[in-house]
Amino acid sequence: MATLAEQLARQVRESELHGPLEGNRVQCFACGHRCPIPAGFAGVCKVRYNRGGTLYAPYGYVNAAYCDPIEKKPFFHALPGTRALSFGMLGCDLHCGYCQNWVSSQALRDFRSTLDFEPVNPRGLVSMALRQGASSLVSTYNEPLITAEWAVAVFREAKAAGLTTGFVSNGNATPEVLAYIRPWVDLYKVDLKSFDDRRYHQLGGRIAPILDSIGRIHELGFWLEVVTLVVPEFNDSDGELTGIARFLAGISRDIPWHVTAFHQDYRMTSLDNTPATTLIRAAEIGRAAGLKYVYAGNLPGATGRLEDTHCPACQATLVERMGFRVRANRITVDGTCPHCATLIPGVWARNPAGAGLPVAPSDLIHIRCG
Repeated sequence: MATLAEQLARQVRESELHGPLEGNRVQCFACGHRCPIPAGFAGVCKVRYNRGGTLYAPYGYVNAAYCDPIEKKPFFHALPGTRALSFGMLGCDLHCGYCQNWVSSQALRDFRSTLDFEPVNPRGLVSMALRQGASSLVSTYNEPLITAEWAVAVFREAKAAGLTTGFVSNGNATPEVLAYIRPWVDLYKVDLKSFDDRRYHQLGGRIAPILDSIGRIHELGFWLEVVTLVVPEFNDSDGELTGIARFLAGISRDIPWHVTAFHQDYRMTSLDNTPATTLIRAAEIGRAAGLKYVYAGNLPGATGRLEDTHCPACQATLVERMGFRVRANRITVDGTCPHCATLIPGVWARNPAGAGLPVAPSDLIHIRCG
């Protein structure tokens, strides 16, 4: 029986994100590793292959697809109260010890992962999103940069159907891949995991490409939100949180920053879970740095009003949340505060999804709506 790696090697298309090197090698542009890949080998992600001097990338399958609130991504300034169809493939360019999706992201590194995948076409994913009443399609679960060609194929269909599109990513991008996806991706969430390059080395990466990409994502006009999973004894010091907050504020004070709670998972089971007091402290640091929109997540109801969106001018509560549930949304159709008319940055208008695209039996895949 073929191994998972052998099966995945058949689920590929020629990549548009590479350049030639000497000796039949290719350089991959999908992520910040910029792997120089010899013929017959894969990159760091283990899912992008050099065959005879041509790079091949994952295509035509999903490992998981779920319909759930867009707040779960989390996007708080994009289509609040709507549903997103999230889909993912296999593999990652990092190997975070606390990954909550490790059975898919580390499927080719960790023998304990026994996940399978299901072939699907782009139209099938879009049709299912429309059937589930989703307003957006989001590439997530594993790292979407390393499967960017597949995401673009799906998002071409999605945008033709009036759906909003998004990436949930570690942000380890390159200028080439960001230019490639920009016409097709509306929303971009980056996990900024640390402000210390030594910590990033522990996770399998470097901080420089992530910081560069955050600035470039904002400059290119994606709607950007940034998440920091606050891990005790890893990145929860005042100094490191202040560094992250000041960096983001230096790009734009309007970038929403989510500070979320770690819980024991995968290879990190000896650290304590993050208490609410730490998230409240992180949020205070973010506000002191000048960020207008700071949210504390993963502990519903335990962080006061830090799950809500407030007007930075008059402090009115505009979007009330409890966990992933929107309890009230008072932002106007023009994206302004109804009390003082201050413009609230974000993607507030819902696209007219469902233009055409009937659902054919051959398009159907099993998707759960959470």
